[in-house]
Amino acid sequence: MYGITALISYLFGGLLADRFKPHKLMATALWLTALGGFYLATKPNYTMLKVLYGYWGFTTIFLFWAAMIKATRIWGGADSQGKAFGFLDGGRGLVGALFGSLGVLIFSLLLPDNVALATEFQRSEAFIYVILVTSVLVILIGALVFFFMKLPEKEEIGIENKLHSIESVKTVLKLPAVWLLMIIILCAYVGYKITDIISQYANEVMLYNEVDSAKTGTFLLFIRPIVGVLIGFLADRVRASIYLVAGFGISIVGALLFASDLIDPSMDIFFLLSVFLVALGVYAARVLYFAVMEEGNIPLALTGTAVGAISLIGYTPDIFAGPMIGYLLDNSPGKAGHQHVFIMLGIFSVIGFIASLYFMKLHPKK
Repeated sequence: MYGITALISYLFGGLLADRFKPHKLMATALWLTALGGFYLATKPNYTMLKVLYGYWGFTTIFLFWAAMIKATRIWGGADSQGKAFGFLDGGRGLVGALFGSLGVLIFSLLLPDNVALATEFQRSEAFIYVILVTSVLVILIGALVFFFMKLPEKEEIGIENKLHSIESVKTVLKLPAVWLLMIIILCAYVGYKITDIISQYANEVMLYNEVDSAKTGTFLLFIRPIVGVLIGFLADRVRASIYLVAGFGISIVGALLFASDLIDPSMDIFFLLSVFLVALGVYAARVLYFAVMEEGNIPLALTGTAVGAISLIGYTPDIFAGPMIGYLLDNSPGKAGHQHVFIMLGIFSVIGFIASLYFMKLHPKK
């Protein structure tokens, strides 16, 4: 339900983001999302849970997504797109980890020391508190966005679109950069989805126990903000598209290492190095794929429409990547299935590399 609503919302939300100020849309989205959290705390039945997730697809994508990307582009200006999107993606990774840690802290305070002895009622009540605390925080963040993300009036000139919606879409779809970014983001997002199986690889192939496998996943969580900020600063010194090409190139190397038969349970350091390479390549591409909009000459006033159109295709891995990965792992259990998944990463990385290279050559630095 969330995915279906989100897919419909991408394009229309992009058009909306070009009509209204980003801070107003984002604040409204956060407040409405938090209201959904309070409803979740009432323990709705399964049917209403599906309705709630559809509602969240509306609040987080239709109202928020394109507005957030546009606000970041405005913030980055002409010369700091890499830093702006680097802080955005790195910050998202860090905040995600902090919210997860907050949830664990609340559980630890409300459940007995021996969690296995906790009753179903105690577990349910602890989870309700996690939802309530998170919802309150999201409301407060919405207030911060509304009051402190306002632009000075002189900077608001040129950020709102005056074209009719259909004309906006037609204008955006005539830009080669938009079509290339659809391919680039689709390939990069497949890579991002594949990083989800790193912990499973550690458990099933490297024979780590559950705790050590989870630590591998935590390692990825902390790489993301570091890579985001570092790549963002480096990209502004040269060209974001160069580092986008490099990100896909590094992903290809990492994918080949995992797809080969070189990694075995006795090679911990080599395994972690391979994980680092995949994470570096995937996160670099993820940080920069919207940072190159300025380089691709996409008009600032049409940023929302462009983001909506690009996302409509670029984020389809939310629909097909999971089932594809599951099929490959189930069809060839053990190491072979994981190798097939990383061959899939290699194929998409090669396509992303070619598209990024063409993007870079199509838009030479001025």
